[in-house]
Amino acid sequence: MAEGTPLLVFFGGYSNNLEAQRELIENPHSVFGLSDGGAHCGVLVDASVPTYMLSYFARDRERGPTIPLPLVVHKMTQDTARTYGLLDRGVVAEGYRADLNIIDFEALKLHPPEMVYDLPGDGKRLIQRSGGYRYTMCAGEVTYQDGRHTGAMPGRLIRGG
Repeated sequence: MAEGTPLLVFFGGYSNNLEAQRELIENPHSVFGLSDGGAHCGVLVDASVPTYMLSYFARDRERGPTIPLPLVVHKMTQDTARTYGLLDRGVVAEGYRADLNIIDFEALKLHPPEMVYDLPGDGKRLIQRSGGYRYTMCAGEVTYQDGRHTGAMPGRLIRGG
C-alpha cells in the first residue's frame, strides 16, 4: 500500500471501494470532521483529510462518482461551524468572520507523509504537506501565502456555542 510508505487510514470498513463512505458523507444528517486533537500525532496525520476530500472525492475519483465540490465545501464549512455553535463562520457573507482559503483547485495535492521531531523533548509527529493553497485568511488577514506563514497571527482560542 502506498509504495512502501506506511499509512494508516481510518474511514470505516472497505469493500474494495469507497462508495459506502461517499454515501455517508453525502447523507444530509452527517457532519464532516476528523481530528484527535493531536493525541496520536506520532502515528497518524488527520490534517490531510480536508485536502484529500477536495482533491480525491471532489476531483480525482474514478471508481465511482465524485462528490460535487459545492457540497464538499458546504459540509467542511457551514455544516461543521453550525454543529459546533460557531454561527459567525462557514459562509462568505456580510457579518460573518472572514476565514477563507483561496485554492488553486487543479493544483491541489498532498505530498507524502513525513516524520518530524519538533515537539518538546524531540517528540515526533507525522505531517503531510499540501500544495495548491494560495492564501489562507483568518479574520480577513492573510496568514499563509503559497504555503508559507506570513507572520500574521490574528487567531485566538474559541469555544463552541
